[in-house]
Amino acid sequence: MDPSERPFLEVESSLSGQRWVERASRIQLGWAQAMAEDHDIDRLIARILAGREVEPDQARQFLNPTLRELLPNPSTLTQMDEAAQRLAAAVQRRERVAVFGDYDVDGATSSALMHKFLSHCGVASEIYIPDRIFEGYGPNIPAIEQLAEAGAQLLVTVDCGSTSHESIARANGLGMEVVVLDHHQVSSELPDALAVVNPNRDDDMSGQGHVCAAGVVFLALVATARELRNANWFSDKVPAPNLMEWLDLVALGTVCDVVPLKGINRAFVLRGLEVMRQQKNVGLVALARAARQDGPAAAWHLGFLLGPRINAGGRIGDAGLGARLLTCNDPSEAEEIANRLDGLNSERQAMENEMLKQAIDEAEAEIGLGEGPAVLVTESETWHAGVVGLLASRLKDRFRRPAFAISFDGRGIGSGSGRSIPGVDLGAAVRQAVEMGRLEKGGGHVMAAGITIKREQLGAFRTFLEERFTEQVTELSQNRQLKIDAALSARGATQEFFDRLEQAGPYGAGHSQPVFAFPGHTISHASVVGANHVRFSLRSPDGAPIDGIGFRIADEPLGKALLSNIGSVMHVAGMLSADFYRGRRRIQLRLLDAAEIPDKNSP
Repeated sequence: MDPSERPFLEVESSLSGQRWVERASRIQLGWAQAMAEDHDIDRLIARILAGREVEPDQARQFLNPTLRELLPNPSTLTQMDEAAQRLAAAVQRRERVAVFGDYDVDGATSSALMHKFLSHCGVASEIYIPDRIFEGYGPNIPAIEQLAEAGAQLLVTVDCGSTSHESIARANGLGMEVVVLDHHQVSSELPDALAVVNPNRDDDMSGQGHVCAAGVVFLALVATARELRNANWFSDKVPAPNLMEWLDLVALGTVCDVVPLKGINRAFVLRGLEVMRQQKNVGLVALARAARQDGPAAAWHLGFLLGPRINAGGRIGDAGLGARLLTCNDPSEAEEIANRLDGLNSERQAMENEMLKQAIDEAEAEIGLGEGPAVLVTESETWHAGVVGLLASRLKDRFRRPAFAISFDGRGIGSGSGRSIPGVDLGAAVRQAVEMGRLEKGGGHVMAAGITIKREQLGAFRTFLEERFTEQVTELSQNRQLKIDAALSARGATQEFFDRLEQAGPYGAGHSQPVFAFPGHTISHASVVGANHVRFSLRSPDGAPIDGIGFRIADEPLGKALLSNIGSVMHVAGMLSADFYRGRRRIQLRLLDAAEIPDKNSP
């Protein structure tokens, strides 16, 4: 029997209803052995890599990804040469450029990258980030007219624009040329721009569809610098920029947009973290201080500390704050902006908690006593439109199914966000719903989507989702598994062990963090802390301790089991993380699941 076919530690159904299985298949265990023997790779690291479908001949490059080997020729992206030539011409002619970005982290980092490049070349540029509530996603005609009136000759859209047909047509009519640098899923009908560079367009064969917008912009800057170099434009007065110094921005956009950490994305993040640790970006230094970042920059800092604060500006405050911070060179100004973003993030958290209570009540009422709908669709006229994406994510995690949260205004127009589970392509469904007239607008990725909907469309949209996903979601829910990389004890969870794990990082989308089972550990302490979290301590059979945290589980079966079984012995599963406390690093467990130990004497 293949290891993945039998339950790990005999856990058929855990406290969260999952079957525990070994991640690596028999074939992958063979790969791990080959890696360890042929390439002198630590056996545990080899096992982790093999379980994530890294084959033996790929291991060395995977562990040490380099831009030199992995950076694609930008020209392989459709219309990249046209985009680079137009950007180079704008530099040579000192034209005024408008950079139109999205209001999330990927949009802010993409905008900052383009602005830094143009500024280095002495070109005047203005970043325009739309207001999420009043303008919505992507270029809009009033903003285009404002930028044209201000004298913009070239419009560059970043992390948006692939579906902005009317706005780009208006820009053309006002005498602006348009270059689109985007990565969102898109139909075959593209806007009438000079160039639409998007690795996810149907006719793009570059194989870079996993790259976020910041990565696409970086490739565009590589191509533009090449054009200028070939034209002998750079000089002692204006030397060619060192694009590597801006990889911290690319890493931030890559991690926060949750794109797969494979190929060039791994190199972007690893090299970007190295740049970030050099603390060259004044804005990022100020934000790390405001976020109370502990220790050197790590991938989780980007996703859980820095990213949410940049997003907070776009969600409930000034959408342009993030891009201004990332392009700021004045430490005092950067500190002021960073503190504003930190404050907005605290406001967002309080707002989210209140909205989440309402959303959970609505979802539970919709589910009732049965299985409920395959896709949750919750809505309210009192919710802040900037927070609905977070609500959808929380609902998806709690009820383990795709979820939408929609904020309706007084006119009956709803702005919503959806979040999906692995195996359910939400972006494709939303595009189909738009084509069928079930939505006004919509788009996104496999795992996330944004929509605009009229209240009278709500019933038809719910019906569409049920018809499309009921069978698929039901099958996924009946086969829920937690993949375990290996068994571990509290005594073995040392700092040295954690450092070995980090060799196979960074972890994230498409390269999940290792999950370990702690067999037969005693729950020596458990208590509720913060916003519904459970802090606990485990003790191994030989008496070694380890502390842990379970996020937002206090009122769920998993959290209740920990709180009510102090002194009991259980199997526990989770991921290791490093925590800096009063300047000292300690290893703790981030809880994913737990299981009661079967009584072998029971009939």
